[in-house]
Amino acid sequence: MSKSYRRPLAVALSAALGMLVLAPFVHAEPQSMSKQEERARRRAELGKGQQKAEEAKPALYPNATRQSPEAKASPKLIKHLQELQAHYEKDDWAGVIAKAEEVAAMPAANAYEKSFAYSMAGNAAANMDDQAKAGEFFAKAVAANGLENDGHYSTMYNMVVIQYGEDKFAEALAMLEKFLAETKSDKKDHLALRAGLLGNLDRHEEAAAIYKDLLAKNPDDKRLLMNAVAALQNGDKFDEANVLLEAAYKRGMLTEKREIRALYIGYMNAQRWDDAKKVIDDGVAKGVLQADADLARDYQVLAQNAYMDDKIPLAIELYKRAAPMAADGEAYLNLAKVLDYAERKAEAKAAAKQALEKGVKKPEDAKRILAR
Repeated sequence: MSKSYRRPLAVALSAALGMLVLAPFVHAEPQSMSKQEERARRRAELGKGQQKAEEAKPALYPNATRQSPEAKASPKLIKHLQELQAHYEKDDWAGVIAKAEEVAAMPAANAYEKSFAYSMAGNAAANMDDQAKAGEFFAKAVAANGLENDGHYSTMYNMVVIQYGEDKFAEALAMLEKFLAETKSDKKDHLALRAGLLGNLDRHEEAAAIYKDLLAKNPDDKRLLMNAVAALQNGDKFDEANVLLEAAYKRGMLTEKREIRALYIGYMNAQRWDDAKKVIDDGVAKGVLQADADLARDYQVLAQNAYMDDKIPLAIELYKRAAPMAADGEAYLNLAKVLDYAERKAEAKAAAKQALEKGVKKPEDAKRILAR
């Protein structure tokens, strides 16, 4: 066979590569205390001691613009609230919800008592894994506007987290914007959640700006790094994403397959083939990248690029790496074609035979090489 003719390979470069776009890792947890701390706070609110300890405890939201109301239970309802607390102490979540709804419906219930009851019901529903119901109760607790600032804003934040978990991104963002405006919070988790919500609403540029700002202040936070990369990629800013990944790689921050692959796929998309190969080789040497279908596919992309650049020995080397770990025989078939082009007939036939054994879409191509 003349080297002037190249038989097409089985995997087209554009189809094999594409753009690897990361999904963000948004980690949203309720703004809650431990069960022991929560119960202690409830006891204090019901006049069961620890008032001095509560007064001495630093406020969670010291810059809040809301005037914290006097969180007090009336003599008429104090026993009902204590009964509600007793259900909570026993982990009787159904009992908590039933009593809370009873208290909130009482004509004599003041704003604090309604908020207290609804927040307890929300926690109980969450403990029963009924997030939709928990969200409804938390919303009622916030609307009643009777809790002190720590309780009020923690309940509001819990509501945001639940809405996020139910994919109600617009509603969650609106509530979080209110939360941030009133609390003046600049906590990392709060701002990162805002970025995550913006990203889910396809407002990627705004999300990326927040993540990048947070990353500048927390350069060792890998979750922020990968979320910033995801936001940039989703906003089609692949070069900026590559800059972040490359800097992190040089600092030794990329230690997992997903992270390493994000970098070398970024290099591939930028046609930085040598850089991509170096990262892959390093990942394999360190054991971060294991033999699997992803790595086989990525080796094939590098191999096809080498083939197109007339780097035939390199293409052969890369196809030899890809073929054993590939899910089918296509890599062996491509190896056979490149070997055949290089006039290494015996090796080409051996690769064609292995291609047929693993299975290929066009077995006639392999049989044609075997028939020569």
